[in-house]
Amino acid sequence: MILELQNTILEMIARGEPLAIIVEQLCSNVEAVIPGISASVLTYDGSHLHPLAAPSLPSHYSAALEDLEAGAFAGSCGTAAYRGEPVIVTDIETDPLWENFKHLALPLGFKACWSTPIRNAAGVIGTFAFYYREHRGPSVREQKTVEACVHLCSIAIDRNERVLERERLIHADALTGLPNRVRFNQFVEEGAGGPSQPCALLLADIDNLKSANDIFGHAAGDALIKVVAERIAAAAARGRTFRLSGGEFAIIVEGGAAGHLKALADAILSAITAPSWCDGHVIHPSVTIGGALAKAGNDLEGVRRQADVALYHAKERSRGQYVQYTPELGTVQTKRFRAIRDVRLALAEDRLDAFYQPIVRLDTGHIVGFEALCRMRSPSGEIIAAANFHEATKDAHIAADLTYQMLLRVAHDIRGWLDNGLPVQHVGVNLSAVDLQAGGLHQRLTGIFARVGVPLHHLILEVTESVYLGQRDHRIAAEIDALRQVGLRVALDDFGTGYASLTHLLTFPVDIIKIDKSFTDRLVPGDAGLIIVEGLLGIANNLGLRVVAEGIEAQSQADRLLQLGCKLGQGYLYSPAVDRSAATKLLQKHGQP
Repeated sequence: MILELQNTILEMIARGEPLAIIVEQLCSNVEAVIPGISASVLTYDGSHLHPLAAPSLPSHYSAALEDLEAGAFAGSCGTAAYRGEPVIVTDIETDPLWENFKHLALPLGFKACWSTPIRNAAGVIGTFAFYYREHRGPSVREQKTVEACVHLCSIAIDRNERVLERERLIHADALTGLPNRVRFNQFVEEGAGGPSQPCALLLADIDNLKSANDIFGHAAGDALIKVVAERIAAAAARGRTFRLSGGEFAIIVEGGAAGHLKALADAILSAITAPSWCDGHVIHPSVTIGGALAKAGNDLEGVRRQADVALYHAKERSRGQYVQYTPELGTVQTKRFRAIRDVRLALAEDRLDAFYQPIVRLDTGHIVGFEALCRMRSPSGEIIAAANFHEATKDAHIAADLTYQMLLRVAHDIRGWLDNGLPVQHVGVNLSAVDLQAGGLHQRLTGIFARVGVPLHHLILEVTESVYLGQRDHRIAAEIDALRQVGLRVALDDFGTGYASLTHLLTFPVDIIKIDKSFTDRLVPGDAGLIIVEGLLGIANNLGLRVVAEGIEAQSQADRLLQLGCKLGQGYLYSPAVDRSAATKLLQKHGQP
C-alpha cells in the first residue's frame, strides 16, 4: 500500500501538479486505506501554521487554524511544529495542550490527535496529523504510513518552494527586489482590478541617471536606483510598484481618482528629493512623473500608453515634476510621430532641400549672405516650411540626418556660387539642441566642407537662445566652444524670446546677435521695444558683436534700425526664403561687390 501511495504522489509531483492538489490526494488516499481517521497537513513559516489540505475536515475548522501561532500549548500541530517532534494526544478533552482548542475539535467528534513535523534541510516546514474518534494513539502500521507521508510532503513542499522561487526570480528585479517588467506586463494583460475596479497609472523616470553613471560610476548609479526604488515603494505603499528598466518605474493605483493621483505623485516627488549617499557620493535624486487615469471602456494597456505620453511630455517640458495625461498631449504626440514619419520618408526620397533668405546691408540693400532654411517638398511638389515638421527634429536620428543633409546642400551651393564668381560671403545654418548634445559636430561639418572644397569662413552656425542658454548641459557649451575654436562663427538666433539676459553674452560668447522679429515689429516712437533695441545695439557695438535684425517687412522699420546704428537685416521687405535658383539670381543682381 505504501509503495503504491508513493508511486501515485511522486508521479503527481513529477507532472508538476499544484501542491494543494498533491497533498489533498495524499490525505484522501491515506483516509481510504486507514478507516476511522481524518488526515490534515499544515504548512509552517517558522512562527505560524497555515492549512494546506484536510479533505474530511469541515472548512470552518481549517479556517480557524489559519495563521495559528506555534507554541508549547498550541494543540497537537502547533506544539509539534514548536518542539520539532511528534506530539500524541490521546484525550483532547483533558490534555492541557488542547485547552484553548478543544472547543473546535470536540463538537466534531474528535477525541485524539497525533501530529508529526514535516522537515527539510532547513528545519520544520509543516505538520502531518491524524485525528481519531476514539481515545488512542497510532498503530505500528499507521506510524510506517505517516513516515512515508511526511517524506512525500517534504518532497512536494520543497519542489513547490523551488517553483515559487523560480517564478519570483523571473518576476522580480534583481537590483531593487521590486516586481519587474515581465510581471508588470502580465498585470497589464490580466487587466489589473478588472473593469469593475478602475485603476490609474504613474510612470516615474530618474532624472540624469546617465550623468550619474558617467560622472560617479555605475556602482553609484545602481545605488541611486535602489534608493529611488525604496522611496517610491514607501511613498506609494497603497499601490503596486514595478521597476520597468533602467531608472523607470510604474505604480499601479487601483480605484484612483484625479486628485488622489496627483497627491500620490506629489508625495513621491517630495519623498525622492532628500540627498542620498550613493557609493561614496552625495546625490540629490530627482524623478519626472507622467500619469493617466482609466476612463470608461479604457483598459490598462490604454492607460499605459497615455501615461507614456504624459511622461514623454514631462521629460521635455517639466523635468522633475508631474504631468497628467490629457487628450491634448495625445494630439501633440500624434503630430510628432506623423512629422517623424514624413521627414524620414522625405529623406529617403531626397525631398528635403535648402531655401535661402538674404541678409542685406540696410544702407545699400546689398546681399552679404543668406540664412539657409530647411524646406520639404510633398510628393505632389508643394513646399512645406520647417515649422510644420519641427517636432521631428527632437528625434536624435532625424535631427542628425537633417543637419547632414542641410550642410551638404549648403556646401555644394556655396561652391557653385564661388565657382561662378558670385559674391557670396556667408550662409547661416540652424542647429538644434540634439545636434549639439550628440558631440563631434565640428568634425562632421569640417569634413563635409573640406570634401566639397569650401572654406569654413563662409559658414555661420545659428543657435536659438533657448537651445544655447536653456539647456543645462555642459556638452552644448563645450561643443559651441569647440566650433568657435576652429574658426567658425556662431550667431545667437531669436535673441530676446528666451532668456534675454545680457550677462549670458559674457558667459556664452557668440559672434553675432539676431534680434527677433517681435522687437522689429515694435520699432515705433514711445514703445519700450525701441528703447531695448537701441540699448542692445550699443552693448553689441562695445562688445564687438555684429547685429542682424530679423523680420523687417516695412521700409520704415529699416530706416529706424539704420538710425539706431543697426547695419544688417533680413525679412520680407527684401525677400522671403527662396530656392537656390532664385537665390542665385538675387546674388547676381544684389550681391555686395
